[in-house]
Amino acid sequence: MELLLYIGIPIAVLVVALVIFVKTRPKVLHVERSAQVQAPSDVVFSIINDLHQWTLWSPYDKRDPAMKKTFEGPPTGPGASYAWNGNNQVGEGRMTIMASRPGELVTMKLEFTRPFKCLNEVNFILVPTATGTNVTWKMEGPNSLMGKIVSLFINMDKMVGKDFEQGLANLDVVARAKAGKA
Repeated sequence: MELLLYIGIPIAVLVVALVIFVKTRPKVLHVERSAQVQAPSDVVFSIINDLHQWTLWSPYDKRDPAMKKTFEGPPTGPGASYAWNGNNQVGEGRMTIMASRPGELVTMKLEFTRPFKCLNEVNFILVPTATGTNVTWKMEGPNSLMGKIVSLFINMDKMVGKDFEQGLANLDVVARAKAGKA
């Protein structure tokens, strides 16, 4: 019995300390990257605001070329949605455009159902510049208990940020081609 106390008490203290530490993790997941796209903001907007064009530049679609995709709602703008169900690298979820302002902003609701459930808001903010468009890809959402635990082992900003950087680079290539600047 004494052996159980000697082992049990330190384990209980460690578990309580871990729970307290996990609860100190940020309550909001925030990932943001920006890049200069060498095309006018109306061209960049037309690509982002049309979820059918997501496959041309998204780093995620390339991870599972066989994933099932469905589109619902209008072809572009608010109400347009794109659902996917793929391998373990892309999971399952849905994006829905909630708001868009031509040449300025596209706001989406991003819902994951697999590998874990979460709900985030994604914004693409477009700012015209002398040489094209500065595009900011931003994602924010509540950091659940599971997200906080995962963040102890995986830097989500670094991991997802790398994907955003690749996506913005791909967007630049697609937008330049569409604008005739390839």
